[in-house]
This record gives sequence, structure tokens and C-alpha cells, in this order.
Amino acid sequence: MRTFELKGNVRIGNVEIQFVVGDITKLDVDAIVNAANSYLQHGGGVAGAISRAGGPAIQEESDEFVRKNGPVPPGGVAVTGAGNLKAKYVIHTVGPIGNKEGNDEIMKKAFENVFSKADELNITSLAIPFVGTGIFGYPFENFIKICVDKTLNFFSNYSGPIKLVTFCDIDSSKVQKLMETFLKKSFSQDN
Repeated sequence: MRTFELKGNVRIGNVEIQFVVGDITKLDVDAIVNAANSYLQHGGGVAGAISRAGGPAIQEESDEFVRKNGPVPPGGVAVTGAGNLKAKYVIHTVGPIGNKEGNDEIMKKAFENVFSKADELNITSLAIPFVGTGIFGYPFENFIKICVDKTLNFFSNYSGPIKLVTFCDIDSSKVQKLMETFLKKSFSQDN
């Protein structure tokens, strides 16, 4: 059974950006990004799916991280192993909740920290869900704008280890909208 559909891709410098509809836990990448809460309790949404698919090791490592380091601040990241997933790592990021003032800054920080941590971990491939746009209620339009800007910004002159970034969601229309925005914005930058 096929678990995902590649909608399309775009190239930013040396990095391929893919747009995939499907189950992020089935992707064969070095790291999966998790839309987490500050206490890394992975009950619902993407976090719940990743935790269930990866097995108890992800929650155990998350609990240990919070015990040692305290809660992850909004926009911050924490890294655990990936348990039974194909990935080596889960990069947990705490995105914004709802549509409040300051939330766009949290989302910008989340993208910067995810990309920097992936680079630091020396990984070549990364899968990112639509952080905050599900059960956390962050506006999808804001996510798209920040996602496109931060991704283009980070990878335009990038020469590090990351070669593939996959944006993944189960909602085909969301994936399509993100891909179209990327294509428009990257085309306008090239001209």
C-alpha cells in the first residue's frame, strides 16, 4: 500500500524541496520534525502519530529531556531518537498556539531552529509537517508565508549537508497551496 503521494518539488540552490501528501511517519528521511508542546507530551495530532509509530522510546526520551532541561520554549527545539521510525532523529519544535500577537515570531524562530539543528546534526534529509496548523490552531496562511520566506532564506546560499527537505501533510489542498506559493516565490526570486 502506498502511504504518500509526491505532489511536486522545487530546487533552492543545492537543496531539493518536496511536497508530499501522506503519513510523515512513513517517510524515509534522516529526521522528522514534530509539532510539539513545551512539555513534549505527544498525545494528539502529528506528535501523537509520530509517538505511536515510533514506539515508547520517543516519549521516554522526551520525558528525560524535559527532566534534564526543563520545558522547551516556544520556537525552541529538542532532539530525540526516532524509535521504530525509519528516521534517525525526531526534532521536536514548539510552534505557536492560535492566532495571537507574537505568534509569527515564534514560527520564524521554530523554522530557524529546526534548520540550524538539522544542519548541526549533519543530516541530509528532513521531513516537516505543517507545524501549528492542526490542533494548535495557528493560521495556515501565516504558516505558508513564514515557511516559504524562512526556507528560501536559509537555503538560497546554503552549502551544508542538507540535500532534501520534504513538507508533508495529510491534507492534499494544504500541500498544493504551499507548493504553489513556493513555486511563485522561487520563480520571482530567479527573475
